[in-house]
Amino acid sequence: MTKLKNTLSVLFLALLLGACSDKTVIESDMGLSDAPDWVNEGTQAVSDDDGRLIHGVGMAPAMGDVSLQKATADNRARAEIARVLSTYVDAVIRDYTASTGSTADQSVEREIRSTTQLALSGARILGHWKDEDTENVYAFAELDMEAVDKSLATATSLSEAFKGHYKENASANFERFMETE
Repeated sequence: MTKLKNTLSVLFLALLLGACSDKTVIESDMGLSDAPDWVNEGTQAVSDDDGRLIHGVGMAPAMGDVSLQKATADNRARAEIARVLSTYVDAVIRDYTASTGSTADQSVEREIRSTTQLALSGARILGHWKDEDTENVYAFAELDMEAVDKSLATATSLSEAFKGHYKENASANFERFMETE
């Protein structure tokens, strides 16, 4: 009961502090004291010295089959990246249609989505962590947005206008996306 009160107090304090700033920033922490930072931070889009990245964290409960548990955590981490990437692609399409004053036709949207799905195959599992108390396994996956950029640049059925717009605005779009994510 005390642990629940402490957790709720920390959450309330984080919300209160976030309300005092111009931009709401809530530090993500699942409260797993022995866990690596990436487990507590969870899935997120980041831009740092390593580039523009999407980090996905997946978890699988104890299953009795360690390899199945690890594969499940891996797949869930990749699914988290796919979820974030899908939201990013929606934002890119909205930005493109707003800048051109027209709507992207459905074939272009389909091509963008299938091309980014190919780039998603480049997501790599970088690590695992097992919570010894619960036996939950966590997986950490990373997708470098450079792979998405390259996939879109080489897609044959995308218009040169879209490719040019994407290339010129990829970093700015990602930065805006990180602010809203």
